[in-house]
Amino acid sequence: MFQGFYPQYDLSMRIQHTKLDCGVTGMPSARMERMEKPETEDFKTVFSGLVENLNEQMNEPDVLLKDSLAGNQNVDIHDVMTAMAKAELGINVATQVTGKVIQAYDRIMQLQV
Repeated sequence: MFQGFYPQYDLSMRIQHTKLDCGVTGMPSARMERMEKPETEDFKTVFSGLVENLNEQMNEPDVLLKDSLAGNQNVDIHDVMTAMAKAELGINVATQVTGKVIQAYDRIMQLQV
């Protein structure tokens, strides 16, 4: 029925331009100008910060439990349970990350140069 019929679309006119690649004179393209730089420079700093945060998460339930048993009205048993769940989740994540780092190290060591 429609053999040989091909619709003609002017696709360049239908594209919506953004700040990233606007093509408008006087407005610079955001894609070409900047590149994100990491806040920290080395892996050791990042990993030691994660370990310090994990240590704080592990100590928080103990402190809250002591405050709750001492009769502090600002601390509820639900706060203690929430802190314990966060500490458990932190341990699970740390265990998984450690395992992945060790696996990556083993794979790097197996590379033949």
